[in-house]
Amino acid sequence: MNTSARILIADDDATNVDILQMRLNAHGYEIFSARDGEEALSMARELQPDLVLLDVMMPRMDGIEVCRNLKNDESLPFMPVIIVSARADSQDIVAALDAGADEYLTKPVDQTALVARVKSMLRIKQLHDTSCEQSAQLLEWNQRLEQRVTEQIEELDRLSQLKRFFSPQIAEMIVSAEDGNLLEDHRNEITVLFADLRNFTAFSANAEPEDVMRVLRQYHQLVAPLILEFEATLDHLAGDGLMVFFNDPVPCPDSAAQAARLALAMRKQMNELLKKWRKRGFELGFGVGVASGYATLGQIGASGQFHYTAIGSVANLAARLCDSAADGQILVSQAIFAEIEDLVDAESIGALELKGFHKPVSAFNVRDFAARDSL
Repeated sequence: MNTSARILIADDDATNVDILQMRLNAHGYEIFSARDGEEALSMARELQPDLVLLDVMMPRMDGIEVCRNLKNDESLPFMPVIIVSARADSQDIVAALDAGADEYLTKPVDQTALVARVKSMLRIKQLHDTSCEQSAQLLEWNQRLEQRVTEQIEELDRLSQLKRFFSPQIAEMIVSAEDGNLLEDHRNEITVLFADLRNFTAFSANAEPEDVMRVLRQYHQLVAPLILEFEATLDHLAGDGLMVFFNDPVPCPDSAAQAARLALAMRKQMNELLKKWRKRGFELGFGVGVASGYATLGQIGASGQFHYTAIGSVANLAARLCDSAADGQILVSQAIFAEIEDLVDAESIGALELKGFHKPVSAFNVRDFAARDSL
């Protein structure tokens, strides 16, 4: 129990105040006094004592009314009130308790009873204050927890969306990055890889829908892990066509070589899948186009369905090279070949007339690695 508690004594009789003060000072309490009801009310609001002892019969405002005002003032903390009165009538006691008094003592006050009641009220005050503090702390913790949960849900939602076109490690890197502008519109030099199935349009027009779905499912299940393994940024994987790029939003210093690795890995695994399809009569093939250059990158979309994409002639060039690739070919631009010529076995196929390009474009067919451990 706090022996330095502050107690306000309100009584218009100075002798009564002195008696109560003397008895309570002996227990280490800090005592304040008021000589009428209005002064008592004003001092209680200003000092906010731990306990108030109120006489009933006081000038300007009686103790019952002071008690009622204190208990009805929601701006004040819990403040125990003991009515100390010479009146012992049951109606007076009921009136005091009805006004919010916590205890009622009759004069002359027994010293032992006074100290016991004061200690009891101060214990209740201390428990109440402790409970309020703990409730406030719990509320603060709950608010922090709710905020943290909200942030984590938003982070998980963002991470889930990012994993649609980034490998998990890249997505987590973007979410945790201090720079929140990684995905905003910007210009960067990237390497773009397009790939799709040869003869897919004719196949899908003539095959059973279930076979088309089976082919696409097997195709996606094959290429998706490779995209993640080589940490490419997925622009789209829809139907038989896919587009990925390197060096954005996470830097990839050897983006041309990384794209070549991915293309060769895809072709190797696709060759096995194509054999299985052809046994079923599905005459399909696989081709790739790779180009490098500058593009504008950023998010497009609406209503939470955002898509990270690259826009520029480099994407068009990779797509046109892919269109020109025969089954099993990996066609790369001259800029890509210049970066990887020591790493791969490639041949020039001359200049191609590509849709959307005014001049013929030099292209190279990547046949294999220059050495098995070069890449």
